[in-house]
Order: sequence, then C-alpha cells, then structure tokens
Amino acid sequence: MNTLNKLGPLLGRLFDLSDTARPVFSGVPAAERERLMRSKTEYLDIYGALKEFPLAVSRETGALLYMLARSIGAKTIVEFGTSFGVSTLHLAAALRDNWGHGGGGRLITTEFEAFKAERAQEHLVAGGLLDLVEIRLGDALQTLAVDLPETIDLVLLDGAKALYPDILGLLESRLRPGALIIADNADYAPDYLARVRSTEAGYLSVPFGEDVELSMRL
Repeated sequence: MNTLNKLGPLLGRLFDLSDTARPVFSGVPAAERERLMRSKTEYLDIYGALKEFPLAVSRETGALLYMLARSIGAKTIVEFGTSFGVSTLHLAAALRDNWGHGGGGRLITTEFEAFKAERAQEHLVAGGLLDLVEIRLGDALQTLAVDLPETIDLVLLDGAKALYPDILGLLESRLRPGALIIADNADYAPDYLARVRSTEAGYLSVPFGEDVELSMRL
C-alpha cells in the first residue's frame, strides 16, 4: 500500500472542504478578476483576502503531481503556494515512496499567509510527512531567493500567477536537465507561458488538461 493510498481519508476531507468553499472571486466581474489574477502589484492583497480559503489543486492534478514525482524519482522539490497543503501532501507522499523513511528527500514549500501555513503543517503532521517538508513563511520572492538545493528535480507553481516568471527565474539555475515544472492556472501568466514554450529558452512544454502547463528543462 503506497503512501498516497494511506492519505486517502485525509485528502478526501480536504478536497471536500475545497469543494464546499465559497467560489473564489464570487461576485467579481470577469474583467476585474482577470486583471487581479494577472497583477504584479496587488497579489499580496488578493491572497490576504483569500487567507481562509482552501485553494487546492484538483483531484486530477494532485494525482498527476504524485505520478510525476514518482516517475522521475524526485528527491528535491520546490513548491510555490502551499495553501492548506493538499498539493504538498501529494508531493511529500511521492518523496516518501521514492526514498523511504530517512531517505533524504526534501520538499521546500512557501506560503504568504501564516493561517494557511499553520493548517498545512497540521495536515502534514496528520499525514506523517512533516519530516520531509520545510514550510517557508513569507513572500516567495524572498523565501525562495536563499538556501536552495544544489539541484531541483521538480517544481510546482501554484501561487500568485503573475509571479510565475520571477519564481522560475529564482530556481532556473538549480533545475537539473529533465527537471519538471508544473504550473497550475498558467493561462493567467502569459509571460511565463511564452518563456517555457520556447525551446530557445531551454524548455519543452505542453498544456495538460484544462489549466495545467507541464514543462521540462532541457
């Protein structure tokens, strides 16, 4: 029985919580929502207003994260946007199954809101995976600018969409050849898409499903 199966009841509760939460940006006109999601100056206000909302990846994306991390034997993972820790649990489960207890796997995840970081930590404790995860609290432009692994095997981008190019820039020199980058809701980050879809920039990239971009460092 793999670790992901053992997490089934916990993940089920968290996905149910996400499903029943009030829709994000409900009542906000589409044009204004689009502007806010693409903003590089208002993201702190946006995510502060959503601090109690469980902004989880979909069930399908969660399974994809686990599968990708397992398939490449990931040992070092960086996540931008922890929220309540649903994606973190999937990635940490893959590390556990790749390397076992004491195997040295490391997942660095960063979250701007203390409330969400605390919930994520509680869920990682409940899932028995906290030993694999370092939660960095604060703006990712600062928390991911220091003390990174020598090489990074996999990256998940699921925070402020307008920052995707900047976060990738912080991590790029550490990405090993063949490293995977998964960007959720990447449609809101056209500059990021232009970058990873350019082989001249050193990436191979394809859209996956409705709102995920899957890229590989060449």
